[in-house]
Amino acid sequence: MREGAQRTQADTGSRYDVFHTDCPARGVVDHVTSRWGVWVLIALRSNDLRFYELRDSIQGISEKMLAQTLRALVQDGLVWREVEPTTPPQVTYGLTEFGQEIGEPLTDLFDRITRRLPSRGVGESR
Repeated sequence: MREGAQRTQADTGSRYDVFHTDCPARGVVDHVTSRWGVWVLIALRSNDLRFYELRDSIQGISEKMLAQTLRALVQDGLVWREVEPTTPPQVTYGLTEFGQEIGEPLTDLFDRITRRLPSRGVGESR
């Protein structure tokens, strides 16, 4: 069973006013650019992952924050969620078409930043 609905503006035919406080696009942007939202989108860019795989791949995120971030991204239609009816339930997450579209510039930004940084070993602190 997959959850997540993509928000579109096809009904109104006009553009969102993203500078207005009531604009629904602002909420999506807030979730994407939140402390953990960008990392979830980047982590899911290549593979669908189970909850524990996401948690293990994003260092420093708590289970509570990961659950809250995923809930918001699913609600925004950026991430899909599939629950396998096993005991315990296995939950897999992946990017929707909308999430892939939004994730591309984030991945590009991440790649540009890492190309410009001086090379150093993984886990090495400055």
